Amino acid sequence: MPFPGQTRWWASLLALLGVAIGLNLRDLSAAVGVPIPRLPIPFGGSLLDNLLAVLTAVLLAWLLKPRDLALADSLGLRWHGARGPLLVLLSTLPCWVGLAALGRLNTAPEPLALLLLAVLFPLAEEILYRGLGFVFLVRVLHWPAWLAALPQAAMFGAVHWLGAGGIDGGASAVQILVLIAVGGLAFAWLNHLDRLTLWSGLALHVSLNLAWNLFILDEAMALDGKVTALRLAAAAMAVLTLACWLRPSPDAAR
Repeated sequence: MPFPGQTRWWASLLALLGVAIGLNLRDLSAAVGVPIPRLPIPFGGSLLDNLLAVLTAVLLAWLLKPRDLALADSLGLRWHGARGPLLVLLSTLPCWVGLAALGRLNTAPEPLALLLLAVLFPLAEEILYRGLGFVFLVRVLHWPAWLAALPQAAMFGAVHWLGAGGIDGGASAVQILVLIAVGGLAFAWLNHLDRLTLWSGLALHVSLNLAWNLFILDEAMALDGKVTALRLAAAAMAVLTLACWLRPSPDAAR
């Protein structure tokens, strides 16, 4: 059942508000004097932040979606096959080769850190930013895909900019903001190309994060032009590959 116009815009505002605050709920809670303690385990604070972000996305989608639409569909969690994600993973191989040439292999990665930083945290970010912030807006609230991609990318870049120090982070933080926002656009467009599901965008996100954590780069090289070019090229190649080999389903936005 479609939303009436006024209700649709209120639902849009609520969804975007959830995207904006989902990863910052503990910071906001502490700011108003109600701190939420971290989990008493390694990475406990970050893990709780990401769990709260997923809960925010799921709760808002459940409250705002039409009752005849499955929650998984409203957030892009339905599995439609491995072709898209596999094509994306293949597209990232040149980036892996380049990072291997520029850095050195981390021969003793910490398994828990690798699991969280390369898989679980990207999954949580995809559910919040691309699930609620893109798929939900397109499929449920009928935003044009190009328009829905913009706010989530800006907020995705902004949260990483804050994590890099915000204003105090200077030019490097701004570079991170721009790079991550471009990544947010690429992830969203991969989802659009793969029938409004999260899995192709997640494949790019996981592959880039995994490579970033498996190859050690000098601090000065982390934001070097060559490294940045490798990451941007991987995103561009993934989008072009899916655009050539897949087509959005006619019913993708329904």
